Amino acid sequence: MAESVLALKEWASVIQALEQGTQILLMRKGGIVEETRHFELKDHSFYLYPTYEHQRRELLKSQYNHLVDESLNGWSPNTRSAGIRLYAEVTDDLEIFEQDQLDALLDQHIWTDTFAEERLHWKRKSPLHLLIVRVYILERPIEIPVQDQYLGCKSWISIPSGLVTSELTPVLDAAEFERMRTVILQALQQAGHSTRLD
Repeated sequence: MAESVLALKEWASVIQALEQGTQILLMRKGGIVEETRHFELKDHSFYLYPTYEHQRRELLKSQYNHLVDESLNGWSPNTRSAGIRLYAEVTDDLEIFEQDQLDALLDQHIWTDTFAEERLHWKRKSPLHLLIVRVYILERPIEIPVQDQYLGCKSWISIPSGLVTSELTPVLDAAEFERMRTVILQALQQAGHSTRLD
């Protein structure tokens, strides 16, 4: 067995939205200290590691501001453990270059249109990756110590594999997940994206 497993760092508020079935999208451009200077999908399945420092209420649509408040309840910059409770499988890695394509998905995520637009135009030559993910809840969430190597603006970290032994339960049943996925893919097609419906 491998000594470590892969985890993707994501805002705690977004993790809550995924856990509630509010959205099935992740948005990635690459962290400031990314080894390749842009985002690479290292694996199609991974755990989700919550981050807190950069999420802000004003970067989410007003009806989702409470997710930031709830995620920060009980957390402080001195907190030395992190809770892992979700596992994700990527079904689609969609590269977005055009504003019209991003605008077509405004109703499919919790971020403001302004924040999404800023992510698209940061590192302009690199695409914005929209990951459609099927999300699973760990029946026994785990707490892991925060290591120095987990810190910093990077997308991927490795967490100890021996801690993760839980069974997984899908957040959405297969039919509902496929319905939401189809809505996203059809919206992108109508906006001129080359994606195909399987």
